[in-house]
Amino acid sequence: MPFTLKPIFTKFWVFFIPLLWFEHKAISAREFGGVKAGSSASVSSILIFGDSTADPGNNNYIRTPFKSNFSPYGRDFVNHTATGRFTNGRLPNDFIAKYVGLKEIVPAYLDPTLSLDELISGVSFASAGSGFDPLTPSISNVITLSDQLNHLKEYRLKVEAAVGEAKAKEVISNALFLVSAGTNDFVVNYFALPIRRRTYTIPSYIAFVSDGATQFLQELLDEGARRIGVVGLPPLGCLPLVITLFSDHPVLDRGCDDSFSSIARDYNHVLQKELEALQVSVRSSGARIAYLDAYTPLEEMTLGHKYGFDVVDSGCCGTGVVEASFMCNSYFPVCDDATKYVFWDAIHPTQTSYELIFQSFRPALDYLVGK
Repeated sequence: MPFTLKPIFTKFWVFFIPLLWFEHKAISAREFGGVKAGSSASVSSILIFGDSTADPGNNNYIRTPFKSNFSPYGRDFVNHTATGRFTNGRLPNDFIAKYVGLKEIVPAYLDPTLSLDELISGVSFASAGSGFDPLTPSISNVITLSDQLNHLKEYRLKVEAAVGEAKAKEVISNALFLVSAGTNDFVVNYFALPIRRRTYTIPSYIAFVSDGATQFLQELLDEGARRIGVVGLPPLGCLPLVITLFSDHPVLDRGCDDSFSSIARDYNHVLQKELEALQVSVRSSGARIAYLDAYTPLEEMTLGHKYGFDVVDSGCCGTGVVEASFMCNSYFPVCDDATKYVFWDAIHPTQTSYELIFQSFRPALDYLVGK
């Protein structure tokens, strides 16, 4: 079915929610190998970039309304703490960090309380609301991918100051890099606002965003990254907010809208081709690049009803059809059991869904870390 955008600007703005110096001490050889005892992979650190799917709380430290450091976010996290993760518990990156033997949770780089050990073993630079299109983060006043890259450079200087240039280089070259962005570029920027649609057709915008992703990856490689996983888009037409905003009958018909999901599939196809080409170009250096498929598991949860979730078309928070970020708060009712829901709010999956997505990443992660 061809994609046609309805005139929903007023409707959108009514309901739009954002996807919305260290102590010096000795670092043991085991820590610098990057892995804790018992791990089968030689990973020194985990370094993460992107949007709300990867932000553990960096937006807490900047001036933006796109935050989630309040109840009921974090309801099922450690100590029931709302850290700034846009879900009820852990993000995929937390599961990945544990899987590769580094740590239980990945902290936000901007957290001023980070210890040297926490810093070296891995942080997230991601910022909820960001994207590969430079216009996207400006809409929500969040941290651009370019600034996230600058934070990586700053990170490297801090590690060098603590343990020396040679060891810092080793940390970077043995780190697992993860990049998760793109949803805001399409849902917030292209679908909801008129600016990019004046200049780009859907195919040309797909090319523009995927080129931005490739350019960012090349910059990571230039900084010394040698193992990079890149997350594709989810089935956009299955996000509760997209259903609410763009369905002809959002109350009576809450099925996935394939006109949006097909755009995600087209983008993912282009992205995978670009990643394959980039992998070929850097193979001689020993670098590894892998595509991480978030589309298939989320489609299986929602459209396919594979995992037995009770609710697949709305989130646990509030009505589940529009609430996210500041509209998902302690004044809104929340479902009793989030494990029965695919989505926590109208945009972001629950911890249970994120764990299933992580499980689908494992073959690609094994390739990246050499398991």
